[in-house]
Amino acid sequence: MKKFLFPLGMWLLFEAIAVVLWLTLDQVFYLFNFSYIGTCLALGIFFYTQKVKHARNMVQFAVGLYMLVYLGLLSNENMQIEGFWYYLFLGVFEAAVIHYAVAKIFGPLLFGRGWCGYACWTAMVLDLLPYKRPEHPRRGFGFLRYVTFLASLLFVGGMFLLRIPGMDRIMFWSFLIGNVLYYAAGAALAFALHDNRAFCKYLCPVAVFLKPASYFSLLRVKVDRGKCVSCGKCKESCPMDVDMTDNSRRRRYGTECILCFRCIDNCPKKALHL
Repeated sequence: MKKFLFPLGMWLLFEAIAVVLWLTLDQVFYLFNFSYIGTCLALGIFFYTQKVKHARNMVQFAVGLYMLVYLGLLSNENMQIEGFWYYLFLGVFEAAVIHYAVAKIFGPLLFGRGWCGYACWTAMVLDLLPYKRPEHPRRGFGFLRYVTFLASLLFVGGMFLLRIPGMDRIMFWSFLIGNVLYYAAGAALAFALHDNRAFCKYLCPVAVFLKPASYFSLLRVKVDRGKCVSCGKCKESCPMDVDMTDNSRRRRYGTECILCFRCIDNCPKKALHL
C-alpha cells in the first residue's frame, strides 16, 4: 500500500493545483497542463516502485518534451528563466511565472529539486550521456550559476528599460538560442568533467531559486543508522554528490538531491528510504 501513497499524493497535489488555477483564472488550459504533468510524474514514480527500467527517463521525456516542444516551440511560450522575468515584469500571473512558482520556488518546499530529476528538458538529454556517476570531486565553479542568473535578469530587465519593440518575438528567439546554448554547455561540461550533471551543479541559473527552498523540503531521502554499514555505495552512485549518510538538513550538498533514488537502489543493506 505504501508504494501507492507517494505517487497518489503527487498526483493529487498537481490535480489540486490544476483545478484551483482553472477555476481562479478561468482558463481550462491549466486544468489540462497540470493534470498532464501530475499524471506523468505519478505514473513514473509508480513504475519506479515496480522496478520498471528507465521509469524516470520516461517521465523526463513525457514532461520535458511537452514543455519544450508544445509550450515552447508551438505555443511560443518562453519557459526558461528569461520567460519568468518577462512575465513578472509585465505583471502577468501566467505561463512561466506559474511554472516557476509551482515547480521551482514554492514546490521545492515539498519535493526539493525533484523537478530536476523528473521534468527538466535540459537534464532529460544530459542524463543520456555516459557519465552517470561523477568521476572527480566537485569543482569550485558553483558561482557561475549566479552569473547566468544575473545575466538572464539583466537581459530581460534591459529590454524593458530600453523599451525595445517586439519583445515577445525576442523572447521566443531567446528561448530557442538559450536552449541550444544550455545543451551545448551542458554536453561540453559533461565530457570535460566526466559528469552528466555538471551543468546542474555549476551553470544552471534555476538552482538559485531551487536551493533555498530545497533546504526545507518535506520529501527527503533518509538513512537508518542501525542498518548503515558505511560502505559508501550511496555516495558513489549519487549524481549530485549528496552525503546520504547524514540525516541533517545541513548535510553536504543536501539541497541538490534530485530524488533519483539511485542511492536507495544501490544500498546493500536497504538502509535508505524516502
